[in-house]
Amino acid sequence: MNSPTFRVIEPGDKAAWLELWAGYLEFYQQTLSAEQTEIAWNRFFDPDFNAHGFVVEVDGTVVGLAHCTFHNSTWLPTPDLYLEDLFVAKSHRRLGLGQFLIESCAEFGKSAGSTRMYWMTQRSNETAQNLYYKIAELSEYIIFKKDFQ
Repeated sequence: MNSPTFRVIEPGDKAAWLELWAGYLEFYQQTLSAEQTEIAWNRFFDPDFNAHGFVVEVDGTVVGLAHCTFHNSTWLPTPDLYLEDLFVAKSHRRLGLGQFLIESCAEFGKSAGSTRMYWMTQRSNETAQNLYYKIAELSEYIIFKKDFQ
């Protein structure tokens, strides 16, 4: 495997992104409408929307994705970077690409003035957690959510 390349997502990446996005949703057993998928995709290219899409390429093929967003904090003078989505194709797992994506997103956040990045995963995703424990610290906070319907 040649060195991976981390870069901003481009319009020409849509077919590869759709395949990875479908794999990501399947992994988390989620279903989104085609309309929501299109909304998510278009947000990466909307300068008025705070969504940053990245991909990792290996040998010219897009094999992973990461999506981040900044938000202001009442506790820090700088915005936090939230790593919302992270996924590597099955064919390229266990090659260090997840860590590469996380570290590259962290560098992106630092270069934009952020001093902290955070993310979540399912309690059952022990494989990912094994990586996360190596490169970050577990937050002492528990996340609650309330859906509005």
